[in-house]
Amino acid sequence: MAIQYGIRGTTAKGIAASVERRVTEGALGPGAALPPVRRLAEDLGVSPGTVATAYKELRGRGIVVTRGRGGTVVAPAPAVASRRPPRVPEGLRDLAGGHPDPRLLPALVPPSRLSPGSRSHRSTPRLARLEDATREWVGADGVPVEHVTFAHGALDLIGRLLSVELRPGDAVAMEDPGYHHLLDLVTALGLRIVPVAVDDEGVRPDALRGALRAGVRALVCSPRAQNPYGGCFSVTRRDALVEVLRDEPDVLVVENDHASAVAAAPLRSLAVSGLPRWVHVRTVSKFLGTDLRWAAAACDATTLARHDGRLLLTSGWVSHLLQETVHGLLTDTATRALVARAQETYEERRGALLRELGDRGIPARGTSGMNLWVPVRDESAVVNGLRSYGWWVAAGARFRLSSPPGVRITVAELEPADAAALASDFATVLGESEATYGG
Repeated sequence: MAIQYGIRGTTAKGIAASVERRVTEGALGPGAALPPVRRLAEDLGVSPGTVATAYKELRGRGIVVTRGRGGTVVAPAPAVASRRPPRVPEGLRDLAGGHPDPRLLPALVPPSRLSPGSRSHRSTPRLARLEDATREWVGADGVPVEHVTFAHGALDLIGRLLSVELRPGDAVAMEDPGYHHLLDLVTALGLRIVPVAVDDEGVRPDALRGALRAGVRALVCSPRAQNPYGGCFSVTRRDALVEVLRDEPDVLVVENDHASAVAAAPLRSLAVSGLPRWVHVRTVSKFLGTDLRWAAAACDATTLARHDGRLLLTSGWVSHLLQETVHGLLTDTATRALVARAQETYEERRGALLRELGDRGIPARGTSGMNLWVPVRDESAVVNGLRSYGWWVAAGARFRLSSPPGVRITVAELEPADAAALASDFATVLGESEATYGG
């Protein structure tokens, strides 16, 4: 049996490493069942306790999950195998990546004031002028900005916070469908994901209430330009979510406002309501450049102390060269004008495709941001069908937990003139695959 599974080892660490290798290689895919503890122990000539310890280590690292009588199986998105998108086939229009249009990004010029490299910046990790610019930027939307901090991107900041606040096995409420890298990150930290459904107004209050009953200790959500669904908090929705969260003062609320300046939607932040534990995160990669790995966060005092305490022990600070570059762009008049044009352009492109799909009877979601989510029955049939017409879109599987299937289309580089052609081809693909897709 052990040979059949390709699992080897005589110690708990050796067995766990063997299972991890098999998962990494793809020999054990998501949902694959591992042999029962006693059977594997007998095959390997070790004690059941040794195998049980190996399985426990694998569970703690998010590689496997235990389903009661269903046994131990490889996790839906194991930490060693992230939901990386497939390579874009040559010759296709790439509408799958989620990236901004490079023609709407400013030129990145190194700052004229170079930070001296011979001294530590741990005592002054943040440039005061960038702190001021951040407070002006975030505070303009009503978010409290008494406490701000920086990180190397949203994933870096969120991962650091969750690792400080939670322990392996703790539950986190995550949007479904949601941002695949965040889903992978939470799994990699050994945390348990509780999916919360979303709609055009973002996280649904009933779904959040259910997740809180399940004991989640944190909520990660997007107030606008939700990826991939495109939802945006309305005032009514925000207030309803706040009402649900008021009874859970120990739950950390993480807002990932990743598209901010180009979301083409107002911010209705949960942070304005006086919740005790919260953090509002913003990045600049969608409108200043994908290589600018910088994030700003406004948060409560406890969250600030815990984040910065861990940052001090790891990278120490965010590069002052990077901070100088971000500050220069955030405060540059020409760059601000370019960002405003980018927001208008993405809104126009998103609206054009929504209209063209709607005219052909194809429902799509996307009230903000640069992505559309199109529900389908058979993701593979649609992705492969559009491929034959020269389009490459993202299958929804890597964004989903328990939500229905769909495909994500990034409109950032899709000119309105091309929207009709894509929508027409989409309708043709649905017709061609009607026998298996269902229309």
